[in-house]
Order: sequence, then structure tokens, then C-alpha cells
Amino acid sequence: MKIAFVGKGGSGKTTLSSLFIRHLAANEAHVVAVDADINQHLGAALGLDEDESAALPAMGAELPLIKEYLRGSNPRIASAETMIKTTPPGEGSRLLRVREDNPIFDACARTVRLDDGDIRLMATGPFTESDLGVACYHSKVGAVELCLNHLVDGPDEYMVVDMTAGSDSFASGMFTRFDMTFLIAEPTRKGVSVYRQYKEYARDFGVDLAVVGNKVQDENDLDFLRSEVGDDLLVTVGHSDWVRAMEKGRPARFELLEADNRMALQTLQNAAEDSYERRDWGRYTRQMVHFHLRNAESWGNEKTGADLAAQVDPGFVLDERFLRAEATQPA
Repeated sequence: MKIAFVGKGGSGKTTLSSLFIRHLAANEAHVVAVDADINQHLGAALGLDEDESAALPAMGAELPLIKEYLRGSNPRIASAETMIKTTPPGEGSRLLRVREDNPIFDACARTVRLDDGDIRLMATGPFTESDLGVACYHSKVGAVELCLNHLVDGPDEYMVVDMTAGSDSFASGMFTRFDMTFLIAEPTRKGVSVYRQYKEYARDFGVDLAVVGNKVQDENDLDFLRSEVGDDLLVTVGHSDWVRAMEKGRPARFELLEADNRMALQTLQNAAEDSYERRDWGRYTRQMVHFHLRNAESWGNEKTGADLAAQVDPGFVLDERFLRAEATQPA
């Protein structure tokens, strides 16, 4: 399952995504976690120290490798240089699987040992001063989008992406790449403003969106969220001594997380599993192609000097048969 955590800065998005990742590991799910936020705090939230977090390889720096590997022997893609972030897979493309070893995971992922199991962690890399004036953060997140476009995953497999704050993911079609998007909202007017933006953008694309109320202290907070987001409010999370200790670098074992918060995390997993049951691979592939053609026309063709519409394989649909078969893998 492909899961996104979104919300305004300071909403607790990274903290809740890290708790969800720990919860999945405790339930023996297979997890690839991706830090796609500009601030790059997911590693620390998962228990890495400052040096370990800084040592995580940047996916953005490995974009040539990512493109070359995913291109495989796809005859519609002349070279890795002509691939853009929305390039869809086709016959001959290499696909990614959560449980496998491959050159992309070798270069970009590191194993993080949690209390109840191991997960793989990848990071886009921080937005630095050297990027100013020559690039934008979307180019770094493009590595994540390419991987999502080529990921084939099953019901007990998760790619959990901690997205950048606000509504920046709407700069491309990345917001349609997820089975479930959890929007973290505080019970304030600013806290629900990003929800309104997401709701408006997602309306026409069948995006499963659920609101997680965070920092909810009383019934007034709960009533406010209910009045602002209605039935999209899935669950709320209140104060956590466990999280406070974690933020100080002294977390207890995860099994000691408060029972109410453990139940909230299980509610998130149940919602994710329900969204997987509704997964429409055909629609997923069509949306991938839609945004690729749009980007090709608006900037991709000019940037690469190629007709990127020709990269679309009209007979290809990404689906679960590729979990069992190596049909698209070149020799």
C-alpha cells in the first residue's frame, strides 16, 4: 500500500507518520519509509541520531541511477536522460517491489532497526542553499514519484511517504500516487486550511483522503474539527507522554505507547487496508499517463528534446500480476 502523510508545518505530520511506521513494523508488515519533506526529520523521529540522519543517502543525488534502472529495456524510452518524474512504466521497464533487493534500494535505502522489527528508510535529501536559483524541491521529490510510478505492492506491504508541508505535492500528479492520504490537522483555522486545498484538488481524481486530528485536548477541539471537515475526520490523537520522551531522545519501548494512541494507529491501518480493497490499477495507470502527457506538453518535451508522449505504452497496466511474475524485467 502507498500511504502519504500531509499537513501544514508543525501539525505533527512527521511524528504521526513515524508512529504509524512503528505500528506497522510491530504488526509485522513490510515497510519502506520515505522522507520527502524539505526539513528531513523522519529519521530522527524513527530514532536515528544526528549523524545517522545526516548520513542517509539522498535520492535526488541518485536520480541518474534510478532512471537507468527503471528504464530497463523499455524500447519506448530512448535514454535515461529523456525520463522525467512522471514517466510511466511499460513493457521492458523494471518495477520495484517492497520486499526485494535492487540497485535503487542498495543506493538509497538504509535499514532502521525499531523495537519490533526493521524497516527500510529513504530520503529525498534536504533543500540546500546550492539549490536556490537553479532547482526547486520538486526535482528532488521527482525521484520519489518515479519510484511510486514503478512500484507494485501487495496488501501487507507499505511505502509510507512523509510529504513536504502544505500543498506542494499538487505541482505534479504525485498526490494521485497513494492508496490513502492521511492529512494531519490541528483544531485551528490554519490547521484545517491545508485540508480544504487537498479536498479541492483531490475531488476530481478519486483520492482517498482521511483527516487525523492532532493535538486534540477536549470536546471543543473535537467539535471544531467535526464542523470543519465532517465525515473526513477519521480519528483524533491527543497528548502523548511517549511522544514527548521520544522528542527528547529518550523514548520508551513502543509497546508502552498509550493505549488510546495505539488504537488510533490501528484505525489508520484499517483505513489503509480498506483503501487497498478499493484499489483500481487501471485508473491508477490512466492517471499516471494523464499527468505525464500534461507535463510532457507543458515543459518535458522542451527540456528533454524528445517526444515524451511516445513513452506511453498504451497496452500496459500496472497491477499485482507483476508481484509474482518478472514479465517486465529485462534479462
